[in-house]
Amino acid sequence: MKQKIRWITRTAVFLALLVVLQSVTKPAGQIVTGSCVNAVLAVSVLCAGLASGLTVALLSPLFAFLLGIGPAFFPLTPVIAVGNAVFVSLLWLLAGRKQNPLWKTAGGMAAASSAKFLCLYFLVVEGVCRFAELKPQQVKTFTTMFSFPQLITALIGCAVAWIIVPIVTKAMNTTLGGKS
Repeated sequence: MKQKIRWITRTAVFLALLVVLQSVTKPAGQIVTGSCVNAVLAVSVLCAGLASGLTVALLSPLFAFLLGIGPAFFPLTPVIAVGNAVFVSLLWLLAGRKQNPLWKTAGGMAAASSAKFLCLYFLVVEGVCRFAELKPQQVKTFTTMFSFPQLITALIGCAVAWIIVPIVTKAMNTTLGGKS
């Protein structure tokens, strides 16, 4: 029971942090907001585990849509959730081990970032933009948003996470009563 409460608490904290960062950084643009989102996704999966990371990854776009932070086109919400899930899943598989050598962690972060970019590019640009009834301006906006900026923001988010994860892990082990 104690472990379940700990998991819920950690996941809720990461989700709340993500929503606050999305709200606060929205005026700064996609690079800043996306980098913050990806950093929180990476930290949540690397510090609290796959289930926590996936929960945050899947709920993040829904909250962004409901709060008017993300694209105002609901069909993109599940697509973004899939991209986030690919990102955190690969990050967990390739970089989630505590004793990974530096090169393996960096490679895992690069691979997860690339996979998220490719997933969102193909699902949004080659899928939604081609088959959904969108205005030309929406197609242009979504094509720009879901191409290389996704790779850049994922890589920046991973770099930030790389710095933050040891600090957060230590704090979680100290203040939250150890690992779950």
